[in-house]
Amino acid sequence: MIVDQQFEYAGKIMKAGLVPIIEPEVDIKSPGKKEAEALLLKALEKRLHKTDSGTRLIFKLSIPSIPDFYTPLMRDTRVVRVVALSGGYSRDEADRLLSHNHGLIASFSRALLDGLSARMSDAEFDRVLGESVKAIYTASIA
Repeated sequence: MIVDQQFEYAGKIMKAGLVPIIEPEVDIKSPGKKEAEALLLKALEKRLHKTDSGTRLIFKLSIPSIPDFYTPLMRDTRVVRVVALSGGYSRDEADRLLSHNHGLIASFSRALLDGLSARMSDAEFDRVLGESVKAIYTASIA
């Protein structure tokens, strides 16, 4: 399973003195998204509980279908942070969903690009980018 593979790589990264990021993404368009998230959470918790108490990990996960679904991961002392992937949602939709997940913060590279274009003036580009950053930040702390 992908979780086992990612934990194996995480072990190598930790040996180098770094904090690994484990990023198994659930397709937001999957008809079985909720079920896939439940299986993923179970697999992550199982592997997490087999790791040393001194382990430090970051998880990058798709925004869950059920608000606060990843709270058990966030409460684990081995988890530095759980970060949300926009996963293909528009920025507005990703922000809305993120705001319902307390403690989950954004890692929205795709959603951050919404509304930006190379044809914009520098001032317009800066304005839109600033609005995007503010909206994502606000959703992360809601």
